[in-house]
Amino acid sequence: MDQLPAINASLNALSTVLLLMGLRFIRMKRIPQHRAMMVAAFVVSVVFLAGYLLHKWHLYSTTGSYNTTFQGQGAWRAVYFTLLISHVVLAATVPVLSSITLFRGATMQVERHRAIARITFPIWLYVSVTGVLVYFMLYQWFPAS
Repeated sequence: MDQLPAINASLNALSTVLLLMGLRFIRMKRIPQHRAMMVAAFVVSVVFLAGYLLHKWHLYSTTGSYNTTFQGQGAWRAVYFTLLISHVVLAATVPVLSSITLFRGATMQVERHRAIARITFPIWLYVSVTGVLVYFMLYQWFPAS
């Protein structure tokens, strides 16, 4: 269970790669490959969410708290909490936005898909990248003693 944060960060990193590959494929008008990358990114994100919830449950059952305390000091605290708050707020939108976006793409509602994808993609990408940064700040760069 102690490896869950690292696994979850790896899933976020993989999601980032898949999203960027999906963007590249759609720019090349390679729709089947674009679809495969976006569906894979969605599946990876769902697996991440399950691992994240499992980690929170395990953390609470062993420590009585759902959170790990950030150990950084000074300006790093402001950086971390700014990143964390923006990450959490936007992460709450990703399941809904990505589901709608994938549905519209799968049902070939092309114009509606494009319209929402212009909103979904940057949010989803930001959340996946900042998820990795939050992990590094919390567990690698400023770990608890």
